[in-house]
Amino acid sequence: MVRKVKDSTVVITGGTGSFGSTMAKHLLSQSVGEVRIFSRDEAKQDAMRHTMADPRVRFFLGDTRDPESVERVVRGTDLIFHAAALKQVPSAEFFPLEAVKTNINGSANVLRSAIENGVKGVVCLSTDKAVYPINAMGMSKALMEKTAQAFARDYSDCDTTIAITRYGNVMYSRGSVIPLFISQIRSGKPITITDPTMTRFLMSLAESVDLVEYAFDKAKTGDLYVRKAPASTIAVLAQALVELFGGSHNEIQTIGSRHGEKLYESLLSTEERAKAEDLGDYFRVPLDSRDLNYSEYFEEGELRQASLESYTSHNTKQLDVEGVKALLLTIPEVRQELGR
Repeated sequence: MVRKVKDSTVVITGGTGSFGSTMAKHLLSQSVGEVRIFSRDEAKQDAMRHTMADPRVRFFLGDTRDPESVERVVRGTDLIFHAAALKQVPSAEFFPLEAVKTNINGSANVLRSAIENGVKGVVCLSTDKAVYPINAMGMSKALMEKTAQAFARDYSDCDTTIAITRYGNVMYSRGSVIPLFISQIRSGKPITITDPTMTRFLMSLAESVDLVEYAFDKAKTGDLYVRKAPASTIAVLAQALVELFGGSHNEIQTIGSRHGEKLYESLLSTEERAKAEDLGDYFRVPLDSRDLNYSEYFEEGELRQASLESYTSHNTKQLDVEGVKALLLTIPEVRQELGR
């Protein structure tokens, strides 16, 4: 089935977040027919309504946990970008069942409604924390991925293509460390670093949109896509921001890792890397389409490339201070902060 943005009706769940607002602006530039913003935050919806002021954007108040509100927004839709999730590690750690209700059950509601309404494509957004998860948020997102793959497997003969994208922390997204460091530098407060050797992928919001759009355009049902990205240590990132924003007088404090926080981000496990297709700027991991009659596990076995490592922010390309500064200057919000 042909999947295209032009003149289509597109739903963005969790559409008032950093990704959702960026994706909405991108879709409007691509001659989309209608963008439906679906979220439960009426204040953010009102702010977004005034900011965008485009008649092609419609707002639907609801929650992915509620099948009726999901059905209301999905009916008549061509494409869904499913970004709604509980993303804060501490919140999910103390209230894991809430993460289950939104990240797993809510995703199942979106996928079920998409299939029942003949939606052409669904792209589910996931996170590095789903790889070798050590916290409840990562575990719930890993099960979201498994749920999406199960729907793709069970409904492989239907018209709905289901794909998954996975990426790490996005630079300058809501709640990320870059706005925090800039605020600390400008206010003269100490720059608080959890662990200077900790590494993180460096991906912009625009690149996350590119990844999701690539998956929408290219995916076979059940595919998982990862965009390759450089990384740096937190110490290098902090130093780059100090040099850009003149924070040489700010004290740098190492406060230690937070509960449930990893030393590095993983975007592909060793097992996924072994069967991933290298597409240049992206990795594609195809769906394991076996059913419960999987003789391969018990009789035939599977050959793997033992030399391949998991794909992490430790073993990807590492940027130095000048490289991070150059990358930061490509982010519109950073340039705006600098008055450029």
